[in-house]
Amino acid sequence: MGNYKRTIIITGGAGFIGSHVVRLMVNKYPDYHIINLDKLTYAGNLANLADVESKPNYTFVRADICDYEAVSRVIRDNAADGIIHLAAESHVDRSIVDPFTFARTNVMGTLTLLQSAREYWESLPGGYEGKLFYHISTDEVYGALAMTHPGGVPSPVSAHVAYGDQFFTEESKLDPHSPYSASKASSEHFVRAFHDTYGMPVIVTNCSNNYGPYQFPEKLIPLLINNIRHRRPLPVYGKGENVRDWLYVEDHACAIDTIFHHGRPAETYNIGGFNEWRNIDIVRLVIRTTDRLLGRREDEDMGLITFVTDRKGHDLRYAIDSRKLQRELGWQPSLQFEEGIVRTVRWYLDNQAWMDNVTSGDYMNYYDRMYGRR
Repeated sequence: MGNYKRTIIITGGAGFIGSHVVRLMVNKYPDYHIINLDKLTYAGNLANLADVESKPNYTFVRADICDYEAVSRVIRDNAADGIIHLAAESHVDRSIVDPFTFARTNVMGTLTLLQSAREYWESLPGGYEGKLFYHISTDEVYGALAMTHPGGVPSPVSAHVAYGDQFFTEESKLDPHSPYSASKASSEHFVRAFHDTYGMPVIVTNCSNNYGPYQFPEKLIPLLINNIRHRRPLPVYGKGENVRDWLYVEDHACAIDTIFHHGRPAETYNIGGFNEWRNIDIVRLVIRTTDRLLGRREDEDMGLITFVTDRKGHDLRYAIDSRKLQRELGWQPSLQFEEGIVRTVRWYLDNQAWMDNVTSGDYMNYYDRMYGRR
């Protein structure tokens, strides 16, 4: 593959967030060998990376992170010195129906990666010198926060509105409430245990809700955009009062890049947008934006809102305090939410073929067409 300065394995690189991280790293660091390791489940789409697949410093490897032999071989054969671990089952609704898959992928997959990396790195003359295992987690591991200000008040930690007085910090205890968040919390414990037991250099980050291009359309914002386009019902859990902190996916990718290169090993960093929104308010904003960009009257499709039975164990509020990341490494979000929503809606409307390929399932054939394997 050539003489590269570093070799970094990015797991889950064909997914939503992962593809943005892969693209950033491949383009920004031509002297790095970037290996995208992905099983290509329903959430993995190699079409997300069509613009970098021919780059000389990019390699795709199809493998299951639970396959110890395959993972060990990729790490060893490529002399990987960094792992950015994004591969995960991440949809809460799916975890409620099938928690076993989440435990297997998110817990055992993470453990497989850790053990494979440990055995290879410990076999080297320099040991862990210059090595890093970077684990991407979620704000959902922290549980839920009270919504003490239902109408919203100025946030004490940002210029935006807050719906409560408390925020998740790096010192917040792990208190997961869904099978998904429980599996992610468990994987965090394994990552930290490998540092404490073996001295492996690790970093954990916990990020708020992401939005932006290439997101799988069962997630809220792309689902809304596609349904508005086709004038289908817009399902909203409960009364739409649940609050989430939202971050544009490219800002998350930039944060990952910054933390990977400058973060302190054994530390946890929260990544958030200081950008709390009630679900119902997001739905209304997306309707107005999509209708406007489609040339419709801005509130034309408000009648598509359909309130449905609330999700089991639906946490009321998440809110991230990412001041540690801002203070120590100088990162902060680049986009205001309204600007990010316009950019996101325009991308999905301009890339309807991508959306149609995903919703039809045709994207699952991309690997066979590009790599010629059946």
